[in-house]
Amino acid sequence: MFLTATTRLAETVLRGRLLLGGSDRLRARMMMDALPGPAEVWVHAASVGEVNSASVLIRALAERHSLLVTTNSETGLARARSQGWPAMLAPLDLPGCTTRFLNALRPRLAITVEAELWPTRARLLASRGIPHVIVGARMSERSARRWSRLPGVIGPVLRQVGALSAQDADSEARLLALGLPRAALLPRLDLKLLAPAKIAPPPPSAARDRVLLAASTHPGEDEPILDAYLAARTAHPDLQLILAPRHPERADQMATLIAARGLDFARRTDGAEDAPLLLADTLGEMPLWYARAGICLTGGSLMDHGGHTPWEPAAFGCAILHGPNVSNFTESYAALDRAGAARQVAAADLAPALSGLLADPTQLRRMGQSARGLLDARAGDPVALLTRIGDLVQSAPNSDMMSE
Repeated sequence: MFLTATTRLAETVLRGRLLLGGSDRLRARMMMDALPGPAEVWVHAASVGEVNSASVLIRALAERHSLLVTTNSETGLARARSQGWPAMLAPLDLPGCTTRFLNALRPRLAITVEAELWPTRARLLASRGIPHVIVGARMSERSARRWSRLPGVIGPVLRQVGALSAQDADSEARLLALGLPRAALLPRLDLKLLAPAKIAPPPPSAARDRVLLAASTHPGEDEPILDAYLAARTAHPDLQLILAPRHPERADQMATLIAARGLDFARRTDGAEDAPLLLADTLGEMPLWYARAGICLTGGSLMDHGGHTPWEPAAFGCAILHGPNVSNFTESYAALDRAGAARQVAAADLAPALSGLLADPTQLRRMGQSARGLLDARAGDPVALLTRIGDLVQSAPNSDMMSE
């Protein structure tokens, strides 16, 4: 009752602000302007990251059902619309605007992507008999501690969930402890890995064994990479290097570094497609380089930039080398290291690590296969989730358009 009263008061305050000339964005999220047309499935993805991570799932749903995607941000909205999906800003978690939204949309199913839990939304969906599915659910230890102090809020939200697929085992355990019914659990899915897992990796080959890709490098990383390449070529003169900067505008500076070492090279922007040393100074072509390389050094990890995703090279079956700075993907790199799919190396040790891999193609290929295997295992299979969603859509009644 306290929560309901609080949200009604907040809505009254916001409506008063609109009367005084509030923003267009606030009017949109209060559902005071355009309302949606009917759709079977409502998919809510907070912003660009969630839209991107759920793209494989949303695309599959759009082939089966009419749907509407909502986001909390303008950038997320633009991304959803760029994919050709009907999309609008989501209603605020307040009774009046959520009711107006549901009255217009009349969904048979609501899907939330990843981490958002909204008490008013959950209550209104339950009151209409509209199943609520959460996909790729995340619950950090910190968030779980906060929610545990509000059992009267989080408990009803989770008890009303019709189906939930957690992103990882720890999130799943925390959600169960907070009140999620075990019967609602579906197999775990990491939505961000579904798209990489759909990539068909090229077969291992002797040619790939001799190609090193330095992917998305940052300033300060090119020098040790070039020096390691020079050192490894002494024993492996057929070694190729594809040097792909994170920011192609650095290409002229990188060309100076290459020339200072007396190395011949070609630039992708000059039309080159292959060379003993290729400066891949373009955007949007990284899949080409992953497909050619048997070994990938992930940039941003030799210097302190937190590292870039290991899952794209894993999708192509690359053996992965990385530096110690992987705070953006700490757990992912740790899992790949444990599986023998990746190795951490310091900049000073890059040359011997590279030479060791080149001297043992069997081990190199085994690393790439392990990386791809771990990706497939972690991504999961969305078939069970899609089947469950289809069953819920078919069995759910049409929204009764009740208002508050």
